[in-house]
Amino acid sequence: MAVTVLIPTPLRPYVGGRDAVQVEAASIGELLHRLSGEHIALRKHLFADDGRLRSFVNVYVNDRDIRQLSAQETPVRSGDTVSIIPSIAGGTGGTAATEVRAGMQHAAPLPSLSHEEILRYSRHLILPDVGLEGQKRLKAARVLLVGAGGLGSPAALYLAAAGVGTIGLVDFDVVDKTNLQRQIIHGTATVGRPKLESATERIHDLNPNVRVEAFETRLTSENALDIIRDFDIVADGTDNFPTRYLVNDACVLLGKPNVYGSIFRFEGQASVFYAKAGPCYRCLYAEPPPPGLVPSCAEGGVLGVLPGIIGSIQAMETIKLILGAGEPLIGRLVLFDALKLQFRELKLEKDPDCPVCGSHPSVTELIDYEAFCGIGAEPSYDGAEITAQELKTEWERNPDLLVVDVREPHEYEIAHIDGAVLIPLGELPDRLGEVDGHREVVTHCHHGARSLKALEILKAAGFSKVRSLRGGIDAWAVNVDPSLPRY
Repeated sequence: MAVTVLIPTPLRPYVGGRDAVQVEAASIGELLHRLSGEHIALRKHLFADDGRLRSFVNVYVNDRDIRQLSAQETPVRSGDTVSIIPSIAGGTGGTAATEVRAGMQHAAPLPSLSHEEILRYSRHLILPDVGLEGQKRLKAARVLLVGAGGLGSPAALYLAAAGVGTIGLVDFDVVDKTNLQRQIIHGTATVGRPKLESATERIHDLNPNVRVEAFETRLTSENALDIIRDFDIVADGTDNFPTRYLVNDACVLLGKPNVYGSIFRFEGQASVFYAKAGPCYRCLYAEPPPPGLVPSCAEGGVLGVLPGIIGSIQAMETIKLILGAGEPLIGRLVLFDALKLQFRELKLEKDPDCPVCGSHPSVTELIDYEAFCGIGAEPSYDGAEITAQELKTEWERNPDLLVVDVREPHEYEIAHIDGAVLIPLGELPDRLGEVDGHREVVTHCHHGARSLKALEILKAAGFSKVRSLRGGIDAWAVNVDPSLPRY
């Protein structure tokens, strides 16, 4: 009987779309090498160039964290279940919740509730774990939401409805029509307006007793400590790794709880990172994945209701921390699979060598997180990209030019460029024989990120005449063929 390896959504394209595979092995090291040997495209996602398991990939045996052990040598037996948990973009019990609440005590007495508020929150007040004092604590609390998008929308609405007195919002984006499929705090009438304006109006309509403090800016190393310092709890609704590590490190340095959520396609994660009582985000993922390795929601997609579920969990955990009630997700990572409607829980251990919350931290001030995540170290693509109009002109002059569409088949069905050949990015390394090296080749995807990865794969395989369509099929629809639907 073999070991069952559970494959997360981001890695499924590299194992034929399966969510689980069977592997015969006696140790984790043997299992991972056999798995990556059978599925060559998976190897770069699991191992660095020097053969080490990547630091942004965690492995669990029967839901047990093995990072504190000699992971590669950890034995596995027939019938075991191994989970591979990559980064996608707490459980000490009631004592930890009380400690968090104690750290939020204000010098001033708790605020009183008006008759209108008592009526509004009546269903809270009759809960023994909330009551009048708990509702006053909610009113006194200051919660900062980083991002007013997919996760921030439900979190903000439920925190406002619950009576959290001050909600801070950090965002610098405007409402786009593609946001409305999941960002429920916004509406059609607010398309084109700043998300902070839209969110503030909706919160005040829901509960005029809530004060909104808006920060229309990108959270950076220069402003993060000043913004976060005056809040009790931070709820992280970011969609990129530099800001996620920035939020984590700032919360550790300031001693603030970080209520974490992340989403991808049909899967979500949630936890509470609070270094005073458990691990931080860096204990889970010491380093980020290389740029472009993990698709964004814009490239990979996300089920619209999924951020509602994860964002609601973030709101619930925040409220529990304010009240000092129940068992917060400190030291626990919740995984949610929407397709199976399944929740799983993994135990998290504090890393004694964590660079920010460990025994001897090396990160004692905020750093350059763009550089840390390799954003500034991306290879130069000068001369390797072609615009949509240039491609149209060249293609008309040279009908033998080969355009390779590296999107997924379901994206191809939405819209495609006539004459392009579909080879999904995950399949490209195994289908190089279908690309004629004597022809001029142009790769394209949705917006351009995946086609640049395809360009790198083809260049590394010896293809010399390769370029990438800048802006992808979206740019083609805007500049060449307006009849194509945009998505």
